[in-house]
Amino acid sequence: MNDNTTSYGLLKTLEDNPSLSQRDLAKHLGISLGKVNFCLNALVGKGFLKVGNFRSSSNKLAYAYLLTPHGVEQKARMTVEFLQIKMQEYERLRAEIAELKREAEENGLLGNAHE
Repeated sequence: MNDNTTSYGLLKTLEDNPSLSQRDLAKHLGISLGKVNFCLNALVGKGFLKVGNFRSSSNKLAYAYLLTPHGVEQKARMTVEFLQIKMQEYERLRAEIAELKREAEENGLLGNAHE
């Protein structure tokens, strides 16, 4: 998972779940705790996130990662960029599947296959 994908995943996840711990974010995104920490610090440094702690929490180390207005804008831009990338990947895969299917049919290998 590259840093742009990680950043997008963090922004998307934190928008709905600002109180997730770094450990929970790492599990949710399938990346290391260290990478989550590094990327969160970068997002805070860029002004996309702000960090607040839960004063009423019994766990004084509990933080909320809140998207700033700039972070909301960045997430929206990244959503469009990722949509374009995923659409291109989809089209490439669709073409590859069609080619594989054609080859298999030519070789008589798809007699009982389901689509």
